[in-house]
Amino acid sequence: MSTCMYCHREAVIYRPYSGEKLCKKCFTESLEKKVRRTISRYKMLQPDSRIAIAVSGGKDSMALLYILNKIEQKYPESELVVITVDEGILGYREDALRIIKKATKKLGVEWRMSSFKELFSYTLDELVSIAQEKFGEKRLKACTYCGVLRRKAINMLARQVGADVVATAHNLDDETQTILMNILRGDIVRFLRNRPRKKLTIEGLVPRVKPFKEIPEEEIALYVHFNQIDHHQTPCPYHQEAYREDVRNFLNRLERDHPGTKYSILRIYTKILEKIPEEEAYLKTCIRCGEPSSEEICKTCQLLGELLGESS
Repeated sequence: MSTCMYCHREAVIYRPYSGEKLCKKCFTESLEKKVRRTISRYKMLQPDSRIAIAVSGGKDSMALLYILNKIEQKYPESELVVITVDEGILGYREDALRIIKKATKKLGVEWRMSSFKELFSYTLDELVSIAQEKFGEKRLKACTYCGVLRRKAINMLARQVGADVVATAHNLDDETQTILMNILRGDIVRFLRNRPRKKLTIEGLVPRVKPFKEIPEEEIALYVHFNQIDHHQTPCPYHQEAYREDVRNFLNRLERDHPGTKYSILRIYTKILEKIPEEEAYLKTCIRCGEPSSEEICKTCQLLGELLGESS
């Protein structure tokens, strides 16, 4: 049986990209240290920040909640508030909300929730049904509607709770998938926009940070397992529709055959961003809803307008 390379206890994980063999304790400490280092390197948080954590109840966001709560204990002037958006997927979100409620109560963290229904007048299920009836097989995927509306909803909710910053649980896998998807789609605006910590402040837009951007998804799964963190495990019924799923499978095959590929993608992407100054010009204010937008009419209003027949 192999032993941990740091303390000589029984090793429970091997990291192919670094060659490390770690026991549960050293693995937990190593992952938490990585998160602290990422936050520090990119100056994601300040000692007196009011931090909104976007929590869905899944393994990634629940791990982020527990880790940021542990870090925040050392900074008494900072505050955490959990924000959750209920998309309105029948039979899917209820268990997650129960888990979040229990965790926030246990940790003594404020929790605020909103929903697509409350913010946009329709649930995701209702929007998908309307799209199916109106456009048939040519309709946009459910994940397209969900992604666009969720981004807007999280920003609105973060603003409502007076947050200085929003922390999301996007991990290394999410980041590299997004980088590759933007390249494959030829979307230069989105490719350059996804910075670890924006320097420019935009009125109405709460800055977002990703403390897990250098943590592989598999390691987050092990972290919640080893630390017995309750989380929602039911996959979204729409997730197989996503283009992202194809990219995920492709990257996982590359990582399996060539360990460290995902870190290499993230490193070269970060170096590219360092060479290109951050631009504010692409951000405007949506003429319909007043929210920050890269176009005259934001993507949410465009999608809802096309779907519901509203004038633009």
